[in-house]
Amino acid sequence: MNEQIQTVTELTRSIKVLLETGFSFVTVVGEISNLRRPFSGHLYFTLKDQNAQLKAVLFKPQQRYLQALPQDGMEVICRGRLSVYEQRGDYQLIVDHLDHKGAGSLQLAFEELKKKLADQGLFAEKLKKPLPLLPKNVILITSPQGAAIHDFLTMAEKRFAAVPIRIMPVRVQGEGAGAEIAEAIRLANTNQLGDVIVLCRGGGSIEDLWAFNEERVALAIAASEIPLVSAIGHEVDFTIADFVADLRAPTPTAAAEMVLPDRALLGKRIEGLQKILRAELNNKISDLDQRVQANRRILRDPTILLDHFRLATDHRFTLLRHAFGNKIQDERNKLGHVSSQLATHNPQHRIEQRLKWTGELNRRLSAAINHQLERKKTNFKLGASLLDAVSPLAILGRGYSIVQRQREIIRRADQVRAGDRLNITLHQGNIDCTVTVSIPATDKKSA
Repeated sequence: MNEQIQTVTELTRSIKVLLETGFSFVTVVGEISNLRRPFSGHLYFTLKDQNAQLKAVLFKPQQRYLQALPQDGMEVICRGRLSVYEQRGDYQLIVDHLDHKGAGSLQLAFEELKKKLADQGLFAEKLKKPLPLLPKNVILITSPQGAAIHDFLTMAEKRFAAVPIRIMPVRVQGEGAGAEIAEAIRLANTNQLGDVIVLCRGGGSIEDLWAFNEERVALAIAASEIPLVSAIGHEVDFTIADFVADLRAPTPTAAAEMVLPDRALLGKRIEGLQKILRAELNNKISDLDQRVQANRRILRDPTILLDHFRLATDHRFTLLRHAFGNKIQDERNKLGHVSSQLATHNPQHRIEQRLKWTGELNRRLSAAINHQLERKKTNFKLGASLLDAVSPLAILGRGYSIVQRQREIIRRADQVRAGDRLNITLHQGNIDCTVTVSIPATDKKSA
């Protein structure tokens, strides 16, 4: 019996081929555990049930189709291909698509984004801006079709028809609707189109309202400097935009009631306030008039006091003028005394003496410097003569030369051998030569 012997690699590859061809595409449900996301961005986890477990991987490019990232303990439905990781001999599921079982994927994405934005503080009450009592312009961001815009405009007409309403048409559902809504909010703020924004839409399913659950819409609302009211869906519908907005209206009709005051009630309130203000002013004027009359009786004729103050002022002015005259005369006397003392001790004489003495010192210093320079020049010439007497160039001029081999100075004949190249430096010029014979000093004496 000839049994075929395979390497581990060959056997593993055979198993991989059988597994990938036999289970080309599978759908499996299980609970996620051991979820990890390394630096590569891929998601590695284990799918398990009560009796078994399966390793799985969701590569980074496939994650763009997820509505929300999976978590440990979440039950999911995975569709993909089985494969064998040869380096470890493990089989695993390559996930192409992942759905959440139980809670819908959109609801999970809603809860995840809600928690994220809440942690960032976008829902904080301190960020909510108050609405103006009577807006000058209202910006209505909505779809030009549908009942929501009709309900809002109908109620606005009843409440306060004089307030202009600027409509910014956008799509309120479907792909790209969130981007249009966010851009409309940004443009309303950039161009200062009004002093309150109303974001409204009729009711619908979570899929229909999903544009108002997008993060970019929430960030645009949070960044709005103009107060924003959300009126999305029916009273039971809640979106992320409702939590970020400065005020939530349960319906578009209720939004018009919150934004615009009732003109008739406002007029009656103004009339009432006018009556109260007139009564208060009349009472105040009457009270002040009574106080003036009482003070007038107490003070009598104020012109008598005025004459008294005029006489007192004239008397004090005369005293002040004499005091200033005396003070000026005293200061003049002091100035004359100081001037006479200064003339006696005039410093001009001392300055002239010091200038003469400084000139003499300057002359002596110049003479000393010149003498010192002459002495240094003489010493320099003497030193230069001595240096010239012992200079190597002077020695070369007397017929001597310097013999070098590759910059090594040759002093004895035994330092070179026949064939060495030598450089001889003369008083004028150099000679390159080759040694033919070297005669050491001892050989020369014996010869």
